Amino acid sequence: MQDLPHHYHASAHATADSHVAMNACDLPEIVTAAPLEFGGPGDKWSPEHLLVGTVANCYILTFRAIARNSKLEWTHLECSPVGTLERVDRTTRFTHFKISVTLTVPAGTDTEKAERLLRRAETGCLVTQSLLAETELDTNIIVES
Repeated sequence: MQDLPHHYHASAHATADSHVAMNACDLPEIVTAAPLEFGGPGDKWSPEHLLVGTVANCYILTFRAIARNSKLEWTHLECSPVGTLERVDRTTRFTHFKISVTLTVPAGTDTEKAERLLRRAETGCLVTQSLLAETELDTNIIVES
């Protein structure tokens, strides 16, 4: 890892009637629009979906690093967060993320250790730690036979 601080740059552009195109470095462009709930077409990623997806992505990457450092073998991790958007004090914001994860591990794995590492990933995820919303983790561990 490089020394902190890290700086990440992105840009977006649109016309009055177009979708929004997002760019960062040499990464593929992402075309976004408002979600159905805000009058959008519902066929593009929205900022809301991107945020919830980013919670899932960060959780998995955080768990991967923690598991590697803790020498925990695993074969698959499914992360499915649900973000709750509410109006609080006249401000619309995400108030809660329920993060459901299912971890598949080889036979003979210490499932208590796996559970501890899943929980550590929740508190170590830089995205959820950067948000005002509360998080709730629901875990399921499957041991391969």
